Amino acid sequence: MEIMSFPWFALSIISIAVIISRSAWRVLRWAWVRPKALERSLRDQGLTGNSYRLLFGDLKESSKMTSEARSKPINFTNDIAPRVVPFFHQNVKNYGKNSFTWFGPTPRVTIMNPEQLKEIFSKIYDFRRVRGNPLSKLLVTGLATYDDEKWAKHRKIINPAFHLEKLKNMLPAFHQSCSDMISKWESLVSEEGSIELDVWPYLQNLSSDMISRTAFGSSYEEGRNIFELQREQAELAIKIAQSIYIPGWRFLPTKMNKRMKEIDKEIQASLKGIINKRERAIKEGEARNDDLLGILMESNLKEIKEHGNNKNVGMNLKDVIEECKLFYFAGQETSSVLLVWTMVLLSRHPNWQARAREEVLQVFGQNKPDFDGLNRLKVVSMILYEVLRLYPPAIFLTRSVEEETKLGKLCLPAGVQIVLPTLLVHHDHELWGDDAQEFKPERFSEGVSKATKGQVSFLPFGWGPRICIGQSFAMMEAKMTLSLILQRFSFELSPSYAHAPCSIITLHPQYGAYIILHNL
Repeated sequence: MEIMSFPWFALSIISIAVIISRSAWRVLRWAWVRPKALERSLRDQGLTGNSYRLLFGDLKESSKMTSEARSKPINFTNDIAPRVVPFFHQNVKNYGKNSFTWFGPTPRVTIMNPEQLKEIFSKIYDFRRVRGNPLSKLLVTGLATYDDEKWAKHRKIINPAFHLEKLKNMLPAFHQSCSDMISKWESLVSEEGSIELDVWPYLQNLSSDMISRTAFGSSYEEGRNIFELQREQAELAIKIAQSIYIPGWRFLPTKMNKRMKEIDKEIQASLKGIINKRERAIKEGEARNDDLLGILMESNLKEIKEHGNNKNVGMNLKDVIEECKLFYFAGQETSSVLLVWTMVLLSRHPNWQARAREEVLQVFGQNKPDFDGLNRLKVVSMILYEVLRLYPPAIFLTRSVEEETKLGKLCLPAGVQIVLPTLLVHHDHELWGDDAQEFKPERFSEGVSKATKGQVSFLPFGWGPRICIGQSFAMMEAKMTLSLILQRFSFELSPSYAHAPCSIITLHPQYGAYIILHNL
């Protein structure tokens, strides 16, 4: 029996050896062979960058530079790239715009040329969203992260919620949220006539309240738990995004993994409760459809009925929950970031603050801002565009190349990623002139197209077919808020303000935004 079993034992050993060899080859190919082959391909086409370093690529250097940059504030300047994206800024400085960086074993090609940007944004089926670490999806998925048929289906269903007529109906909710914040500020200022205030948390709460009212018909107080959880999730997602994705790591019961899953479970439960409550109201004929959730559910039901309840048509409960998470996160983040940097820059430029106030008072006096009047605010629009140029909420976008793809004169091999550094494009002297770092709203006096000379060089909401669906929503929020603030206060930077833009998913003021408010 022992003699007979020997061949089977030997075969088992050989099989194990083959499995180990194959696994080792896969790891070696992933960690070294493939990255070096991609590097050769990029260098052969004239692209330059650091040589690949095993497993980590540029991550260690990038992380070190970011930590150093965040360790202290900077003198007030709009040339914020060295602090916000120090490694990317240095890489472009060292290697030029036609360069690449390493995100672990994946090369990322930097694209800043307007013609190439236009091509990338236009060819949405060739240049796809980067999937990244699956744990990052716990922060938010929804329309912004989908591709192909699912993106097209969701975009069609969600579109009605952001039509101008629908936004017009949301103005009372915007006004109510703004008035609540203004009342708090007036009570603080009333005794002394002026007060120093960190406006950043107020603006975060304001945009949270706005999105709660307009998305779900509830106030910020009712949605507070969801917002606090999403902020914590965003901080954890940043840490995940800055580390190498190791397949299977997300299943390990690490402290971070467990917390991210706990947060997601709580958010899902809260949103599921809101949606189920709305579904019951719909069945009982008591549902409101003047908020984003109501319009979304109405559009979804219409889509399903038109196609005979086909299971592949419309959104299921999980889809609706993910879109709600996106409403919450994107709606809150973009608006609060735009407003805080607008107040900071108008504090630094009192002449533009005065011009904006003069326009607001001319259009509205002390009356409640209305839809038509907000659309006539030319100076305010110029200011908001310039703030978005200098301090874009999303500092870069990424795309993946899944098959060998032509991009201008480049032939990008499958496996590389593309970085579209919005911040660097917006500050590029070749595109915007020698005054690119200066706050000059007049450059938008004849609109975005004239300011960009028809080029794709202004990307605060992306560009092309996948341009942010909520851009009009965000701009209307900002105009309403700024109008009410300008009607009641003048403001200036406090001596305790520390200029420290930093990226936490979007572009935050690291130490807050201390501003002195004065009653008018």
